[in-house]
Amino acid sequence: MNNVHKGETPMLKIFTTLVHGAAAAAEEEMMDRHALLLLDQQIRDVASGVERSKRALALAIAQDEAEGRRLITIEASISDLEERAVAALQAGRDDLAGEAAQALAALEADRNAVREARAVFAAEVKKLRHAVTDASRRLAALERGRRIAQAAEAVRRLKTGHTGATSAQTSALTDAEATLKRLRERQTEAVAAEAALDAIDEAADAIAEKLEAEGFGPRTKPTASAVLERLRRKAAASTATAV
Repeated sequence: MNNVHKGETPMLKIFTTLVHGAAAAAEEEMMDRHALLLLDQQIRDVASGVERSKRALALAIAQDEAEGRRLITIEASISDLEERAVAALQAGRDDLAGEAAQALAALEADRNAVREARAVFAAEVKKLRHAVTDASRRLAALERGRRIAQAAEAVRRLKTGHTGATSAQTSALTDAEATLKRLRERQTEAVAAEAALDAIDEAADAIAEKLEAEGFGPRTKPTASAVLERLRRKAAASTATAV
């Protein structure tokens, strides 16, 4: 009994191995047969993503240009209002100068916020341009490779009448699929890293603003009192010069 049992075990192992091998071969044949269809869909997905990225970047640049025009308008308003406030102080209208100082503080805070936002955007748009350009280049190379693979497959089918892909084509398509996978992973990692950095920056800014509001550290935003004091000095200097 023991000898029979021992004799059957290797045969069972061989049978199991053959079944697994046949299943693996069938799966590989299926992948080879539909590789071009799979690659076509992957290329369409990536092309769609690149196109969306281009449109988003163009929109962001247009919005930044609009912010630039708004900054010019704010700076012109600050200059005009400051000149009028100084004239009011010289005429002894401290009440009007005080109102002007409050308006100036708000305008200057808005101006500073726009400047800071545009400075950050300039650095970000440089990275985005590079990312979009790199993705477009890689997509174009992949599309060229796909056309070559399609032509080679058509010729091979004409010669052999078989619908499977050659080993060379399979290797080329596998490389293309790996390129697409790396592209998607890199984009996912970049998005996650940017989100983490944004969260850290927001937390730090919130703490800094809270400390500033409590009077700890130097003030980073203009206040009406500080602007009014500056205007008083400017008015006094102007009066002294006139005398």
